[in-house]
Amino acid sequence: MSSKQSGTGDSGLSSNNLSRRDILILGAGAAAVSVSTFTALPTPARAAGETTHHGLSAFGDLGYPADFKHLKYVNPASPKGGTFSQTPAGGAATFNSLNGFILKGDPAMDMELVFCSLMGRANDEPDAVYAYAADQVEVSADGRIYRFRLRNGVKFHDGSPITAADVAFSLSILKEKGHPNIAMLLRDMEAAEADGDRTVVVRFTPTRARSAPLTAANLPILSKAYYSTHAFDETSLDPPLGSGPYKVGKFEQGRFLEFERVKDWWGADLPINRGQYNFDVLRYDYYRDRDVAFEGFTGKSYLFREEFTSRVWAQRYDFPAVRDGRVKRETIPDERPSGAQGWMINTRRERFQDVRVREALALAFDFEWVNKNVMFDCYSRTHSYFQNSDMMAKDKPSPEELKLLEPFKGKVSEAVFGEVWVPPVTDGSGQDRRLLRRSGELLNAAGWTIKDGKRVNAKGEPFTVEFLVFERVSEPHHAIYTKSLGLLGIEATTRLVDPVQYRARGQEFDYDITMNRMVFSLTPSDALRNYFSSKAADGKGSPNFSGIKNPVVDALIDKAIEANDRQSLNIACRALDRVLRSEHYWVPAWYKPHHWIAYWDVYSRPETKPRYARGAPETWWSDSEKLAKVERPG
Repeated sequence: MSSKQSGTGDSGLSSNNLSRRDILILGAGAAAVSVSTFTALPTPARAAGETTHHGLSAFGDLGYPADFKHLKYVNPASPKGGTFSQTPAGGAATFNSLNGFILKGDPAMDMELVFCSLMGRANDEPDAVYAYAADQVEVSADGRIYRFRLRNGVKFHDGSPITAADVAFSLSILKEKGHPNIAMLLRDMEAAEADGDRTVVVRFTPTRARSAPLTAANLPILSKAYYSTHAFDETSLDPPLGSGPYKVGKFEQGRFLEFERVKDWWGADLPINRGQYNFDVLRYDYYRDRDVAFEGFTGKSYLFREEFTSRVWAQRYDFPAVRDGRVKRETIPDERPSGAQGWMINTRRERFQDVRVREALALAFDFEWVNKNVMFDCYSRTHSYFQNSDMMAKDKPSPEELKLLEPFKGKVSEAVFGEVWVPPVTDGSGQDRRLLRRSGELLNAAGWTIKDGKRVNAKGEPFTVEFLVFERVSEPHHAIYTKSLGLLGIEATTRLVDPVQYRARGQEFDYDITMNRMVFSLTPSDALRNYFSSKAADGKGSPNFSGIKNPVVDALIDKAIEANDRQSLNIACRALDRVLRSEHYWVPAWYKPHHWIAYWDVYSRPETKPRYARGAPETWWSDSEKLAKVERPG
């Protein structure tokens, strides 16, 4: 799953499911555990009952057999060559580091392309990973010990072999000194140790989360020798020594970066990779202003763009290259959970700790007006933290959900046991008097009353709200909301800061309310703790944006993590969703279950898109015939 800080357009951000990219950009709130705390036990001998696997998944369901030749959504004969150029997805406006594994700095986008992992994702399955640098894994009968066997010929870009010691070092250093999100996801890993040159043994706690082995298998493999002379936990613009399909090529800090395909890469013909990574160059152009970035696309400065702003999608794709067919414009399905996009209310601040205040804020937003007047009726209202998935709560609780919820009677709102809370539909006027009246009643009940036209508490202190943003494109959405809050007597303002300051303030929770998007995989596990647990609420850089500290939420997270099949997982997540929604930790915004993409018509792609990914650029390729036509239109 992934968290994305919004502000890059009214649609929020696209994000993949549990890929290595997502793991590296997740937030977390737990301090990293020192390697020195690992239990120093002898490497265990093979035990009775071990099973050998070519892939792993949370519930053991693999869609590909051991002898599969390539993924179903690729063209195994796709040609290599050419350049794929784009702006970073998610609105990254700059970078000052090539180290994507630590909290410090603003790393360049997609640095995971430089590294291989023990296993790789199949994006047509909910969570499955298959043999990559490791050709098989042996799992103990109790599920605590995983022996990954490295295949022959795996090596770093300098020609040195990848050994089990490198893998053990990688997992240990990522847990000890990596981004707190990685430490949180690896917290159930007791140790990673080399057993000879080709076998790495990874041990987990008896109560490990089901995602822990998948996380370990999908993390980047680093060179132990390289980091013996380079500081791992510092920002750096030195291109790291990698082992993946690409290496860092030309770049200019904050402006552009190119990844160059490794022509003799050892992993190119593996079943998990065949037909992917087809471009010689992947280029990312960085723009601090989205309007300027759009002009760059129309001028062919870069060739692929995913659009996140409805106004631009509806009005600005009428330039000559679109009209004459040189630029293609498509809407493609996004079958992943849409997740939760909205304004996250920072409950670490005293005035937001009363649930009645938070509900009043939620009722004051007129989605229907914004959707019609700002977003061209392109969106639907988000209701759930698990929007567009089977984990989303609907209607009244099922008997299975009630079984999980009833032990908490008296500790949660009675509303949890009735119809699940959904944002009411407004009259679309921009100031629905019925809902504003209800908001005022809630604020009055919470001790925030009107005096001289201003909303104040018993001490006479005014109710103020600052919305933190980093792009002007979201200002129209905020303007109607702050106007409605003003009608309630709340002094609401929007604070525009640059992206670096926005990131720094977000990591320190220095905001009242800020818009974010959180997206979970189809099989969320420990990531739920990162986003919602009490332990994660105060950790720097945590994606627990609202500062949720709720023992019932903690208990239901445990139920979801303990689920031993997908049905039980979905039931637990629905129960969790009901409790979270009843507490009004956020103001739900909007979503759309598709991607808007535009590209200069110089690419070809497989007939089948991976179900849970966009497919570009991983499975696309450069088409020389199309390129010639675009360069010589007519």
